[in-house]
Amino acid sequence: MAKTILESFRELKTNLEITELQQFTVSTRQQNVRKAVEQGMNVLDSFLTGSYSRHTIIAPLKEADIDIFIVLNSSYYYDLDGPASLLDKVKRVLKKTYPDTPDISRNGQAVTIQFTDFMVDVVPGFNRKSVGYLIPNSITKEWISTDPKKHVEIMANANSVHDGDLVPLIKMIKGWNKNINSYFHSFHLEVLALQILDNVKISNFPSGMRYYFDKGRDLISKKNPDPAGYGGDVGSYINTQEKIQEAVAKFQLAYERVIKAEDYERRGYIEEAIEMWRKIFGSYFPAYG
Repeated sequence: MAKTILESFRELKTNLEITELQQFTVSTRQQNVRKAVEQGMNVLDSFLTGSYSRHTIIAPLKEADIDIFIVLNSSYYYDLDGPASLLDKVKRVLKKTYPDTPDISRNGQAVTIQFTDFMVDVVPGFNRKSVGYLIPNSITKEWISTDPKKHVEIMANANSVHDGDLVPLIKMIKGWNKNINSYFHSFHLEVLALQILDNVKISNFPSGMRYYFDKGRDLISKKNPDPAGYGGDVGSYINTQEKIQEAVAKFQLAYERVIKAEDYERRGYIEEAIEMWRKIFGSYFPAYG
């Protein structure tokens, strides 16, 4: 319950965080999963990737996924029959440690373990000859170049430039996305934030959200390249004119609601302003009171 907009955003920031106990559980679980793969395969390196490693994961943890990257000896690349075969091998290895976990499945670029409290994605890959990694795509039957460590570095540097305000703002953006049934891929929204807020000061979170939605109305309809420099469009799933129009409309509606919320606040109608922000963020945003 909040009586001012700034107080409401402070509560919003807190509501998006996973708890310390959950962080401890994630830490223990991911270490055990990594050990399970290491016991059955020749692993050169393993590390956390995804939103957890970039500190942009949001509550509830039950609806989140923890990404683990496993760098394997190149012999598997030559000995196994393509991307799907590699993922099936990893799946069989994990089954030995988690025989009673019913939901371990191959899922595009990863092997997904659905635990009762959260999901873990295990992404196997190989060192590239230069930098970065090759990961499998069992759907397209191709190998994809990527560098998740670079993504973590880029986010950490950008957040530092923004005095620590970029990551909380991105979590708020993800809260909005959750409220619209996760229409957008989370990483896509992060990439947009890096682009939109480059060389821009985040004065406060409400104006930061307005700026993001304003600029995003245009950028969401364009190609958004991987910031690690591997080409490709992280928004390629929005691949028809109808989907583009729908995506733009979602940014437009959010922008219009921010404008209304700010107008209510300027005129002293704080309860109405908070209700408008709640239309954007849903239950993450505290009610007036």
